[in-house]
Amino acid sequence: MGLRPGRCYSSTKDRAYTRYADKVQRLNYIGAIPGVKTRQFNMGNGLKEFDTILDLLTICGKDGLQIRDNAIESARLIINRTLAKRVPKEGYFLKVRIYPHHILRENKQAQGAGADRVSKGMSHCFGKPIGRAARIRNNQKIFSVLVMDEYAEAAKLAMLTAAARIPCGVRVRIGKDIESIGTKPKKIKEIKTKEEEEAEATAATAGEAGATEEKATTTAPAAGKAGAKGAEAKKAEPAKKEAAKKEDKKK
Repeated sequence: MGLRPGRCYSSTKDRAYTRYADKVQRLNYIGAIPGVKTRQFNMGNGLKEFDTILDLLTICGKDGLQIRDNAIESARLIINRTLAKRVPKEGYFLKVRIYPHHILRENKQAQGAGADRVSKGMSHCFGKPIGRAARIRNNQKIFSVLVMDEYAEAAKLAMLTAAARIPCGVRVRIGKDIESIGTKPKKIKEIKTKEEEEAEATAATAGEAGATEEKATTTAPAAGKAGAKGAEAKKAEPAKKEAAKKEDKKK
């Protein structure tokens, strides 16, 4: 059986099911939790100083809505790919603002021919964990993007591409409150300046020149020794010839 439609799990009428205790097992309500399908929550360059923030807000009414983690991952992928095409490299920072804490349950039943003989379901069963979802309210931020002001419109179009991946209406709000995005990751690849690159290049060339000089100094004494041996051999050749002639005369 494939993945069921999102409308089967979008309602928030039931109470939240999130109680999972790692340290105190007797307070644990949930036996096993499925893994999170949302792989990343921070993308792009978090070290650059941007001047514009764009927030993707939900339009879901007063009752709220549930968004599954696979829908969050799908929206994240399409936004990130579109930003990479429309905005220069390392020219944006994307952050997912929600986390799928809620655990979804389902009473699995057999389907198909003869399923009535196999299934032993009930109308109001508790069910077993099958996935994760995030509970959201109206006008809640689900994605935020930091860019420079000149790329604000391109980033807005990129964020609106996620409308087809989210089971509710969305709108984009553009502002200048950069601090509202919260914390950023600390361990991010730093962008090297041109001066640093030039300094590294000069250091590399200097190292190569020193290596060649060392090789020349090491090969020079060896060549001198070889030349001295050759001269001695040449001097000894006439003496050897004379000794050979004397032996021939004696014979």
